Amino acid sequence: MSGGTSLTIVLAAGEGIRMRSSLPKVLHPVANQSLLAHVLMASPKGEGASLAVVVGPDHRAVIEEARRYRPDVETFVQHDRKGTAHAVLAAREAMARGADDLIIAFGDTPLISSATFDRLRSALKQGASLAVLGFEAADPTGYGRLLVENGRLIAIREQADASAAERAVTLCNAGIMAFDGRKALSIIEKIGNANSKGEYYLTDAVTIVRDLGLEAVVIKTSEDEVRGINTKAQLAEAEQVMQAKLRKAALDAGVTLIAPETVYLAADTTFGNDVTIEPFVVIGPGVSIADGAVVHSFSHIVQASIGKNASIGPYARLRPGTSLGEGAKIGNFVETKAATLEAGVKINHLSYVGDAHVGANANIGAGTITCNYDGFSKHKTEIGSGAFVGTNSSLVAPVKIGKGAYIGSGSVITRDVPDDAMAVERNQQTNREGGAKRYREIKTRAKTQK
Repeated sequence: MSGGTSLTIVLAAGEGIRMRSSLPKVLHPVANQSLLAHVLMASPKGEGASLAVVVGPDHRAVIEEARRYRPDVETFVQHDRKGTAHAVLAAREAMARGADDLIIAFGDTPLISSATFDRLRSALKQGASLAVLGFEAADPTGYGRLLVENGRLIAIREQADASAAERAVTLCNAGIMAFDGRKALSIIEKIGNANSKGEYYLTDAVTIVRDLGLEAVVIKTSEDEVRGINTKAQLAEAEQVMQAKLRKAALDAGVTLIAPETVYLAADTTFGNDVTIEPFVVIGPGVSIADGAVVHSFSHIVQASIGKNASIGPYARLRPGTSLGEGAKIGNFVETKAATLEAGVKINHLSYVGDAHVGANANIGAGTITCNYDGFSKHKTEIGSGAFVGTNSSLVAPVKIGKGAYIGSGSVITRDVPDDAMAVERNQQTNREGGAKRYREIKTRAKTQK
């Protein structure tokens, strides 16, 4: 949504005790991206948009995560836990600068969309002073109910305080709100703590807005979009919803997913045209797959770039730093890491290529290993274009295999091989006539004597 200035405050101070984890709740991942990152990426951005995140004490990792995804973010610390309104006021400094719109979001709602934030802001533009995000709950038990009269929000009633008739209401509070930014600070500062817990609840803003003769409205969304995460079970449920969303987006973009429910995608996966993904493929963060590429079953890919018409798997593992050129082929039980493979390279089966650069149209035979680690440091292997590396070869880095060079099967290569040279490193074969027969006889007698 363009026009006007906005401030988004994301509340991310929760410890996530029910997650049974030392990791702050908002750093748990859905689709290989933290809960917080999903919310930050959906929040308004660009000219006129500012962002603040409220964190708990000693949550340095949360601050670093926020800055990684939104370098423009300001962070504030909520030292004492006295309710949601108190948390918002931790960012008072940012609020006091003024903005046309103020959005209050939560760092544990990873399915929220930028379109929903835009709809909240649109309600303000149409004259509301407060827009509250709501949803029709399949089971409203435990949620605050949104009480509406003549299209206007009159109150948010917590279940403990609700009458029988109010408990029958299924329109529930999602927690996310948008305020007229010119009035937001004065409204939130009026919120008191005259309740059993002595806390400052943001939901009381509805009553204050009404008492001031201002307008409060409800913007509806789906229950899935506003799923909050408090337990590992809820995290798993959100993952299912997110994966279904990502798969649908991929299918709508023309990706062929043969068995969509078996494919796991990351939030940042990008696809070209006419890509095919076979069943039981896992794609982690930082993966791009270009036009015409095929990823065969049971492959695992993380932080890798796959070129046009490349073929991956089955049972391939592409680790971070892998880059495949056009028409490259990675076969079954091949692992790559920090490796650039240019156009037409073939590694058909049972090989490891790490910390390497492989030139165009080189062929790497089965069982080949780039021995990149000496126990202290990583070293690089360079293989020239058109080179052929025979089966069961070990290339001990640092080493260079020249263009068009040929490595004989079973070789251990420790020295550079010039262009168009042939390198063979293996002991001379010895045949002992009758040796196998004698060996069997010795073993049989020994077994009988036992």
